[in-house]
Amino acid sequence: MMKPHTLTAVALLALTLTACSSRRETEPPRSATEQLLFSTAADRAADKLAFNLQPGTRVFVDPANVEGVDSKYLLSAIRDRILRRGGELTDKKDDAELVVEPRIGAISVDADRTLFGTPAIPVPLVGLQVPEVALFKRSHQQGVIKVAATAYNAKTGRLVQSLDPVYGFSNRKDWTALIFFSWGSTDLMPEEDKKDWVGN
Repeated sequence: MMKPHTLTAVALLALTLTACSSRRETEPPRSATEQLLFSTAADRAADKLAFNLQPGTRVFVDPANVEGVDSKYLLSAIRDRILRRGGELTDKKDDAELVVEPRIGAISVDADRTLFGTPAIPVPLVGLQVPEVALFKRSHQQGVIKVAATAYNAKTGRLVQSLDPVYGFSNRKDWTALIFFSWGSTDLMPEEDKKDWVGN
């Protein structure tokens, strides 16, 4: 008859052998979901910036105070909204009539997770881990962007418009029940595109 500690070791090994594993090989460091959380929140925040422009106004969007992950996408979204409102973009401040200076108060992804069950447990001797046992699990990721902007006369430096902070949010939620049943919801893309997304 096997000793208790031997039975325990065998059970742990059996559990590790049934665990699923994956390894990144060619993907970039950040997942598509994280990128979508940033870009979707950026689009929604940019939509709320109510630029008051005369058609044909030459505008320089100053990137000096814009930093952070995906800030270039947010800047591009702001430029797009200026064009939609009749502005004309210029890459040189000296050629502009109006300077728009965006400032970012937040550009990040928050995450929270609730688990009723047993978390994954590493097994140091074999370099594997006992898989997670989720009787119920909920995870929520939210993209959050806060952006404001100041528009001033490029020649005189006088204030033309001060835009109060606006916010953009995006969400991804996932649930697991009784280990095997999983489902999720997201607002990261139109409904017609969700069926083709492996991450949904």
